[in-house]
Amino acid sequence: MGDLFDGYGSTLAPRKTASGIPAYDEMFGVPARPGDAAPSREAYRELYQTLAQMTQEELRGRTESLASSYLAQGVTFDFAGEERPFPLDAVPRVIAYDEWSRIEAGVKQRVRALEAFLDDAYGNQHCVRDGILPAGLISSSQYFYRQAAGIRSANGVRIQVSGIDLIRDEHGEMRVLEDNVRVPSGVSYVISNRRVMAQTLPELFVSMRVRPVGDYPNKLLAALRASAPPGIDDPNIVVLTPGVYNSAYFEHTLLARLMGVELVEG
Repeated sequence: MGDLFDGYGSTLAPRKTASGIPAYDEMFGVPARPGDAAPSREAYRELYQTLAQMTQEELRGRTESLASSYLAQGVTFDFAGEERPFPLDAVPRVIAYDEWSRIEAGVKQRVRALEAFLDDAYGNQHCVRDGILPAGLISSSQYFYRQAAGIRSANGVRIQVSGIDLIRDEHGEMRVLEDNVRVPSGVSYVISNRRVMAQTLPELFVSMRVRPVGDYPNKLLAALRASAPPGIDDPNIVVLTPGVYNSAYFEHTLLARLMGVELVEG
């Protein structure tokens, strides 16, 4: 056995985040007990068994290999003018199917509610007439565009892509940190992370049934096609990018390539 978990949970003091909030231990109960033979979170048992076979040096080597792979592929972000590999924890977070199904249903409901609000805010504004929101709150928002008032897309969808940021609180409950529904970026890292993790911890992808994410580009392409005006059976779809110096340029190129469409710069 490796020494990766040696001393883990040797203190009975609960762990805290940088802001002083008690942290939720994803793998073990809080506090973890010294000498635990297995994690108390059922979803993490196979991951624990794989990691327990490693030494710290072996995991560090896999982490460095992961970062090198990102640099070679150009999966980077700009920090103070320096290109750095996108940070990725080599120890994956595991969410069980039953829990994820509940989260997925909630996120879908949330996006439908946001879609309905935008439709009303740019349309009849029943929320104002019913006294739910003051008109000034909408009109004074820097993200409210009067030019778009009264305009509806062909299929009635304004939120083609949504980025709902989730966090887990100190009690283990998933919470929504924020909603990004204008031009959210980051899905390219989800796709790239999954591919690199399959190379970093291949034994887990053999033993565990991991839900795939590789069909995202096809779903995005289908959503864009569905938004075309009536009578346009073969719409011309492109990915519009500000250019190579944009922080999301890697995502623009990846999505254009995976969807098989042109990458267009203004």
